[in-house]
Amino acid sequence: MEDFTRLLEAAAAVRRHAYAPYSRFPVGAALQTADGMIFTGCNIENVSFGLTVCAERVACFAAVAAGQKEPVALALVADTPEPPVPCGACRQVLHEFSPAMWIVCAGLNGQKRIFRLSELLPEAFSEF
Repeated sequence: MEDFTRLLEAAAAVRRHAYAPYSRFPVGAALQTADGMIFTGCNIENVSFGLTVCAERVACFAAVAAGQKEPVALALVADTPEPPVPCGACRQVLHEFSPAMWIVCAGLNGQKRIFRLSELLPEAFSEF
């Protein structure tokens, strides 16, 4: 397993830009691609709750918009007692690009959990 320090630092830094006036739950994510590039994202809420977008998807969409479609790892940081894990929608979106990618979940207290995406979404929806 590799050192995810740089990825976690990027996720913690972008967390400060989250727009979370309704949940008051800022989240930061950083996605690393196969060529080492890092794309970040934070959660962006909306008064129409269904239009809210999670940090993981923002990071993934930023990578895709830059032409990067081979993620190898994603770090997720939030201020929680236990490290947060991606929601089901984010798991499915990430699975589209890399079912075997590493998911590194961390709280601000330094506690971490590391998974393969396939562990978090064992029977993902995929094309027929």
